[in-house]
Amino acid sequence: MPDVKIGDRTVAQLGFGAMRLTGAAPFGDAPDRDTAIAVARAAVEGGCQLVDTADAYALGLNEELVAEALSPYGDDVLIATKAGQARPGTRWVPLGRPDYLIQQAHVSRLRLKLDVIPLFQLHRVDPTVPLADQAGALKDLLDDGVVAAVGLSQVSVAQLEEFRSIVPIASVQNKYSISDRSDDAVLEHCEREGIPFLPWRPLEVSDAVAATVQPIADRLGATPSQVALAWLLQRSPVLLPIPGTASLEHLAQNLAARDLTLDDEALAALG
Repeated sequence: MPDVKIGDRTVAQLGFGAMRLTGAAPFGDAPDRDTAIAVARAAVEGGCQLVDTADAYALGLNEELVAEALSPYGDDVLIATKAGQARPGTRWVPLGRPDYLIQQAHVSRLRLKLDVIPLFQLHRVDPTVPLADQAGALKDLLDDGVVAAVGLSQVSVAQLEEFRSIVPIASVQNKYSISDRSDDAVLEHCEREGIPFLPWRPLEVSDAVAATVQPIADRLGATPSQVALAWLLQRSPVLLPIPGTASLEHLAQNLAARDLTLDDEALAALG
């Protein structure tokens, strides 16, 4: 499994998404805190070097939990967080005003107990704010040393290139899985440009592809989600999946997918 370079840091190809560690809190449905902390630590001990969170996950509680579980961070742990979405109630609303993005970067830095945020990602492009203004805020954070690298989430190729004309972009985090390949064009562009692509919701196996995945899983002695994750790891060297879970058992299954090699027959069937 190849390593992936984000900014000036190199990390293992399989990361960990922390969102599930706090569930939908503070709106309820939060996992047991001790278990959540144990899962975060087990993910890092198991070799996940990139840990992804966001200021809007549980209204900041997720960042605080990541810090409680993992701080002080070792040199081999890269913390990635995001800002640019608000949570009025249970909705997700893009919010990309420059002053807000800059404020949230400083808030995240405090919650995460970091001097510099290794990877700070725009959670969503706000259609009500000029893209250049959002990019300018990210560049200011980079120039001021608040963040070490900048990433984007859920962008098109055109948006990515417009951002890159203003600020260096170290990563892209779009929805992508064996079931949802609608952003193949973005992935292929990232491959050409050498930009790491962090697929969110990477374990999704829709009903439409389950009939193909299940026989492969049975033949290889794996679960469908392990096949889905192994497919991503073999799909492209710039892919860095960040599956999340609040279960030690599910975490172990995800980590084991690194040792699952899909043969030519499986890849042809899934292709």
